Amino acid sequence: MLKAAHLRRLLCLLSCLAAAAPAVAQDVPEYRLKAAFVYNFMVFTEWPDDTAPELTLCIVGRDPFGAEIDAVARKRVAHRAIAIQRLAVEASLSNCQVVFIARSAITQLERVLDKLADRHVLTVADTQGAMQRGVQLNMEVKDSKVTFEANLDAARRHHLQLSSKLLQLATEVKQ
Repeated sequence: MLKAAHLRRLLCLLSCLAAAAPAVAQDVPEYRLKAAFVYNFMVFTEWPDDTAPELTLCIVGRDPFGAEIDAVARKRVAHRAIAIQRLAVEASLSNCQVVFIARSAITQLERVLDKLADRHVLTVADTQGAMQRGVQLNMEVKDSKVTFEANLDAARRHHLQLSSKLLQLATEVKQ
């Protein structure tokens, strides 16, 4: 049975996803929608008990979100606060619980993923083919809608559980 807080989050996610098509058509910035997706990805991920009390979202490479992602830092995931860090590919990712790999850093994807091996880190991108290369959640724009695909196998390797409600909304799920 869903708790009230989880139900509210699910409704928020569904509202965001349902609004994605008309919002893009009405010139809502693409990365405002993608920032909302990233936040909901965090909400619908089950984190291990030993996860830090603050979830740090690290943007690796040139930040495509700009101020749009800063709104996420004012929110919470369950009892955890959210912090945002913008990092170069060569920076340490040891304080990150969520890593968004920007398109500018995608040529270094394997290097970034190697840094995250054996850690409880959610990886997100918005580059075609990123899910097949090991990113857990990859956003795309198709027919003026923001969609996403999920790599469940990669999430399990990082000891993260993606909500079945989230996975139902994915356009593709790699087992």
